[in-house]
Amino acid sequence: MLIIGIAGGTGCGKTTVVNQILNELPEGEVGVISQDSYYKDTSHLSYDERVKINFDHPRSIDFELLEEHLKELKKGNPVHQPVYSFVKHNRTGDTILTQQRKVMIVEGILILTNPKLREMFDIKIFVHADSDERLIRRLKRDITDRGRDLNEVLNRYQTTLKPMHNQFIEPTKEYADIIIPNNHYNTVAIDIVKTIINDKL
Repeated sequence: MLIIGIAGGTGCGKTTVVNQILNELPEGEVGVISQDSYYKDTSHLSYDERVKINFDHPRSIDFELLEEHLKELKKGNPVHQPVYSFVKHNRTGDTILTQQRKVMIVEGILILTNPKLREMFDIKIFVHADSDERLIRRLKRDITDRGRDLNEVLNRYQTTLKPMHNQFIEPTKEYADIIIPNNHYNTVAIDIVKTIINDKL
């Protein structure tokens, strides 16, 4: 099993890159695991307390469970991926049965901050996008898909997103094997990734 880590700031276009890779490879050979599924369980906190959590800090991610799941998948065992609700700021209690695939893509803003995870990745990709562009995408997504209001999103961006990006996410560029500038459809970078995958498989 080949493991690809795809990181980058919020709204940088990781999902677009993931989908481009999925489109380039045979169906059924690629699986995707999202870091967002591995936010720590916050059932012991009230909703008001959960809202205040800094979800852009590496501490908010259950890296141990993610690492354990990748090890199990590598052995050929299926895992139960948690399901996370951005509306409730907590896991739902449901899980998704995930089977081993030839290629497993792990995507998320903080995945390259964890040394043990980095060691598990065969290819490390960082998707770069202009900060204004990322903010616009984040605004659209949080208001449309996650029921946030404009002031809430902007406040979170200024108080946590931007400082956390500068402190934790941007520095992980140095660990990347490939940096994809995602201001447009980047066919060359995707072709390189596809070639590396086929070569390793």
